[in-house]
Amino acid sequence: MGVAIRTAGEGDRELIVRLLDEAFQDDPVSGWVFPGAEDRRAKHPGLMAAFTDIVLAAGRIDVMEDGSACALWLSMPADEGHDDLDGDAEDEGPAQVREAVDPDNERIEAIGRLTAAVHPTGRAHEYLWMIGVAPGRQGEGLGTALIEAVLDRCDREGLPAYLEASNARSRKLYERLGFEPAGPALDLPDGPAMWPMWREPRPRRPA
Repeated sequence: MGVAIRTAGEGDRELIVRLLDEAFQDDPVSGWVFPGAEDRRAKHPGLMAAFTDIVLAAGRIDVMEDGSACALWLSMPADEGHDDLDGDAEDEGPAQVREAVDPDNERIEAIGRLTAAVHPTGRAHEYLWMIGVAPGRQGEGLGTALIEAVLDRCDREGLPAYLEASNARSRKLYERLGFEPAGPALDLPDGPAMWPMWREPRPRRPA
């Protein structure tokens, strides 16, 4: 690939937010959350900023040294669960994101709760929350390089990986990397589908 990957820090926040905003402006799920183009241009960056802040605080963001692509990862423990969904005290994250970004937009909270409800539990795994590639650099293999760097570690450590594909193109990429469907598609109300996908660690080949 020839482009170094590093771990992003607080000083990279604006770069990460801009990358994600540009990469997902035309994504079907972003279009569902913000149906109007003008509204999306105005408020979508705020949602990407909220996601960036969450992962900077609780996970890890890998970024290409030239700023062309980034991947947001969370390490999920085996006991991470959503058993208390009828008591909202356990997970107010989606409501807090909605309040911070656009309090009148119920879909911001809905997307968080819907994806949380289908997220696998019971096994520690790496969760690829989002991956963004600058529009002018898509198709160069940057996303694959970012993901493979973590999947190689997953294979060494015997860890599964999980994600939700938000469009058919990314779904095909993930399938090539060894991800398989993790249950039925998640059909957003009056909107597009998302595909939960799971990857078992691959045994290491002898040298």
